[in-house]
Amino acid sequence: MEELARQQPGFLSVESARNADGFGITVSYWETAQHARAWKQVTEHVDAQHRGARDWYTDYTVRVATIERQYGTGSGGSGQH
Repeated sequence: MEELARQQPGFLSVESARNADGFGITVSYWETAQHARAWKQVTEHVDAQHRGARDWYTDYTVRVATIERQYGTGSGGSGQH
């Protein structure tokens, strides 16, 4: 899915992390809310979501958020305030 997402208009980046128990989070970043909504409608993405809900996940949560600013000193921070 990540490769497919990278091909979509407005895609910026993706971050993912999992712990030893398999609990994880994946965050995708898009230029606009419209780009994020368009990704949600891509047929292969919809199919993957349905398979995930049916075959792998007992529950999941989707959060939609806007990044107002980002700062920090590590690899995830922009160094800007």
